[in-house]
Amino acid sequence: MPKKIPIAPLVCLSFLIVPWLAMQASDQVDWSLSDFVVMGGLLLLVGLGVELVFKRHPGLKKRLAYTALIVLVFLVVWAELAVGLFGA
Repeated sequence: MPKKIPIAPLVCLSFLIVPWLAMQASDQVDWSLSDFVVMGGLLLLVGLGVELVFKRHPGLKKRLAYTALIVLVFLVVWAELAVGLFGA
């Protein structure tokens, strides 16, 4: 029996199309290859984390709580990498 391909990581990685299209349309978006690799890694971790939460936790409340935590951590890391939110 073939293994099921996780959908969440594929959806998250498909979000990388948005900055690529923006780069084609405008000079204001200037991502390097390392930017795509870092964001792809972050999005992949988010997708895998959400997939893992949905496999391990049957209750809706726990799923929502853990998913919200994953998204919150992602947003904080993203903000830090983008503008140095904490001055690191």
